Amino acid sequence: MLNIFFRALLLYLLVIFAVRMMGKRQLGDLQPSEIVTTILIGNIASLPIEEPSLPMAAAIVPVLTLAAFEVVVSEAGLKWRRLRLLFSGRPQVIIREGRIDQQAMKRIRFTLDDLMENLRGEGVFDIREVWHCVVETNGKVNVLQKFPSRPATPGDLSLKGSDSRPPLMVIADGKVVQTAMERMGVSPAWLDRVLEQKKLRREDVFLMTVDGGRKPFIVEKEGRKV
Repeated sequence: MLNIFFRALLLYLLVIFAVRMMGKRQLGDLQPSEIVTTILIGNIASLPIEEPSLPMAAAIVPVLTLAAFEVVVSEAGLKWRRLRLLFSGRPQVIIREGRIDQQAMKRIRFTLDDLMENLRGEGVFDIREVWHCVVETNGKVNVLQKFPSRPATPGDLSLKGSDSRPPLMVIADGKVVQTAMERMGVSPAWLDRVLEQKKLRREDVFLMTVDGGRKPFIVEKEGRKV
């Protein structure tokens, strides 16, 4: 039993290392070749746990081989577009200039239910509002609405303004996030002054963010002692 425990722990760490080595994202963002590699790694890693008689090398070698191969293919795909298209395919336009391309939907086996579900996920409930719709190689659907249905932007309204850095979390559950403070250019002394004005300690703060103008936003911990 102890042997199985250590095998499972070692293989868990191995799979984490392999996935980190591939530098992958969320499951929904994976390309087809990446999904296959991830599934194979998971299945291979489980074999020594199910069959304790198998040596650990039976999982370690193929897992690292698959991860290394995926890294090589990804790097090669950056240089050769044809290789990238071979492994990942190409995006498919299923609505072009407001017209549904039924043949394109058939090629990728994309049903009307799939289309409507993904449009709702993009906040579009009326297909008549869609000007362009693309199914990306990872299955994600991107939508360009017709001009009258698009949300107005500051540029459309001729509003003046400037870009600013988005807020970063500088305190998370009472703990200071040092890297965020450095990126926002704030010091521990500045942080303590802000908290002192609010009559708070760092330990009293559940969440604190700072934006590009050094404007803080603070959420206190519930049930804290005053």
